[in-house]
Amino acid sequence: MKLIQELSDYIEEEINDAIKYVKLAMEIRDEYPNVAENIYKISEEEMKHMSILHTQVASVIEDYRRKKGDPPEAMKILYDIMHRKHIEHAAEAKAYQAMYKGQ
Repeated sequence: MKLIQELSDYIEEEINDAIKYVKLAMEIRDEYPNVAENIYKISEEEMKHMSILHTQVASVIEDYRRKKGDPPEAMKILYDIMHRKHIEHAAEAKAYQAMYKGQ
């Protein structure tokens, strides 16, 4: 389904942005602690966006089930692959965020 693919692409973008921001925050923390903290907060916001988008994907799938029954097997397999990828990538972002907080 095109909408699920598009939302999944946006999820990936949000995770990438979260990592980008937290890495920058880690790089500038010593020299610009206030800027770093605000950049870190943006990273956290990106992860919130990711979560919102994930909820929307689940909603679209549930709506499909109510209207048409179970999604086709190919759609389920594709979703499972993308979902696993997002979980792993989100864990990477959270690890960087934990490193920032632990510095």
